Amino acid sequence: MMLVLFVSNKKMDKKIYLDNGATTKVDDQVVKDMLPYFTRNYGNPSSLHAFGIEADEALNKARKKIADAINANSFKEIIFTGSATEADSIALMGVAFANKGKKDHIITTKIEHKAILETCKQLENHKFKITYLDVDSQGFVDLKQLEKSITKKTILVSVMHSNHEVGTIQDLEKIGRICKQKGVLFHTDAAQSFTKTSLDVQKYKLELVSLNAHKMHGPKGIGVLYVKEGTKINPITAGGGQEFGIRAGTQNLPYIVGFAKAAEIGMGGMAKNVKKMIILRDYIIQKLLKIPNTKLNGPTGNKRLCNNVNISFDFVEGEAMLMHLNLIGIFVSTGSACSSKSLKPSHILTAMGMSAEKAHGSLRITLSKYTTKNEVDFAVKKVRRVVQNLRKLSPLSINE
Repeated sequence: MMLVLFVSNKKMDKKIYLDNGATTKVDDQVVKDMLPYFTRNYGNPSSLHAFGIEADEALNKARKKIADAINANSFKEIIFTGSATEADSIALMGVAFANKGKKDHIITTKIEHKAILETCKQLENHKFKITYLDVDSQGFVDLKQLEKSITKKTILVSVMHSNHEVGTIQDLEKIGRICKQKGVLFHTDAAQSFTKTSLDVQKYKLELVSLNAHKMHGPKGIGVLYVKEGTKINPITAGGGQEFGIRAGTQNLPYIVGFAKAAEIGMGGMAKNVKKMIILRDYIIQKLLKIPNTKLNGPTGNKRLCNNVNISFDFVEGEAMLMHLNLIGIFVSTGSACSSKSLKPSHILTAMGMSAEKAHGSLRITLSKYTTKNEVDFAVKKVRRVVQNLRKLSPLSINE
């Protein structure tokens, strides 16, 4: 039976948002920069008059900011989309159909975001062959299996930069080197990692990268696909030829400006913000692992995304923990943020070797630059109490 979450009519004393892996608060400066493009500078970048020219200049200025942030060669390599999900779809389907009849093989992993996995299912329906790489108990790709899986028919390897559930940061430099040596394209979904860890498209030998704004204090509904110049890719929608012919449709200029500003702020404050989040992340992990019968999912240290905590609690269900925390104003997630309304166990945790039962007991806490020590202390205290209370009701539980 589906568990339905609800909010009590009782006014919450506190509201502590710890689900920044799902989305983030928009930075005030980002909103400020966006507003004129709704009300004053509202021209269409495709128009030839002064309003259009002004809009086009703002569009390309935004492209350059994002290109600079990922060390792209040219602002023309930045394609604006409606989301990272759309960017993933264009990347995989675009290069697959551009190579159809010559090559028919794509490699990805078992722990990708559903945006990748569902696109791969669609490609399988079009007779493309997909290899799903295994990962170890911490979520790292088996590089030997990757090398062995690449054939003369392989078009593309798609491996996410950092995992949205357990925070595992893949070694893109090593993967990129393998792809370069084998002569295949390399794509990464960097929606979670952008502005939280280094992303250098030249160093990592990337041809395609998917990004979004709303995971880094920008607006929802805007994404980016980086496409290295010279990469053969087909559009998957027809229209007016915007975005260098790869993604048709009038550009969402206010959101594009917001994305660029969020990237500028994020890159400028990255060192300071990452350091702060790492301290809070490790503090939460240390405190929560003192609760008996708990386990950290994913790696530790610099191999884990700075804002990610994912812990499994034996003898309780993640949905029950989430509901109880929700009622007292603490907002977290269990399983993937995009599929947490399903009662199926996390495909990521099970791919890492975890049983369905233990996977159901996972809780994900994700921080932002706005998260405070006081919020974390309050949340940790309440999580401990909720776990203890739920275990008292569990027939499988043991006394702590």
